[in-house]
This record gives sequence, structure tokens and C-alpha cells, in this order.
Amino acid sequence: MTSVTAADLREIPFRTPDGDTRTIADYGREVVLVVNVASRCGLTPQYEQLEKLQETYGERGFTVLGFPCNQFMGQEPGSMDEILEYCATTWGVSFPILDKVKVNGGKAAPLFEALRQTPDAHGKAGRITWNFEKFLLTPDGVVHRFRPKVTPDDPAIVRAIEQALPR
Repeated sequence: MTSVTAADLREIPFRTPDGDTRTIADYGREVVLVVNVASRCGLTPQYEQLEKLQETYGERGFTVLGFPCNQFMGQEPGSMDEILEYCATTWGVSFPILDKVKVNGGKAAPLFEALRQTPDAHGKAGRITWNFEKFLLTPDGVVHRFRPKVTPDDPAIVRAIEQALPR
């Protein structure tokens, strides 16, 4: 499997909750953390840490992009309006929450089809294993993959963000 670069990923279209088409490049950010999210998952408290990253680094050219996904035990069953309200009122999410996607299988969103080619720290690429899998895209074209149980405040993620941001 060939790894895809952040530059390639920045041009793949996806949908917003209101049906518009966007790309990562449209957000004008240099460092982007793409995460498949779910509201009824044991890992859902990661929203708090994702929001903290957004607050800490947002003004320096960083953003989180959350993509709701209902593929793992039906843990994101709500409508987009329900998901957006939940994220805002429960976790104070200020980063963009995009339209629901599938991340695996034949109907997977093209962005996640490409992201699956990225190996993790152990050199393993392939299927997204659960909710809250994280992909960090950097301006130098590198994509870092962090598995679901690696929390957003993990030193490896924070270090990768800080190294990628302008000083």
C-alpha cells in the first residue's frame, strides 16, 4: 500500500452538514487533525481533549475536523442536527463537524479511503479500527496516524502538532 501525502488529501472533496462540498484546503489551515467521531462511544470524552487542542493551537494555524461515523456498533445514530447540538452543548465543540461518513467498506468516503493507506506508529495501514481514529496532516506533506485509544492529549500527538506549526 502506498502512503498518500497531506497535499493529496487536501484536495479530496467531502460534505458539510448543510450539503456543501468542501476540501481540507478550503479551511486554509496548515495543520489539520481529521477524526472519525461518535456520540455514544466509550471514547466520546475525547471530544473534550480535541476541543482543548483546537483552543490551544487554533490561532496558530491548526484545526480539528470531526466526521461523525455510525459504522461501529451504531454509536452515532442521530441526525446531523442532533449531532451538532450534542457536540456544542455537551462538549463545547467549536471545530467543524462535517457530514456523516462511512470510513470502511465499499461506500467509504473518498477521504477515508485515502487516509486508510497511512500506516500508524507500528507500520500498520488499513481499516479504521474504531471511532476516534486520528490523522494529522502537516504542511510538509506528512500524515501521522493515531489509533482510537491514543488520546488527543497524548504527547506524541501534541509533539507532532507543535513540530508542524509555525513558530
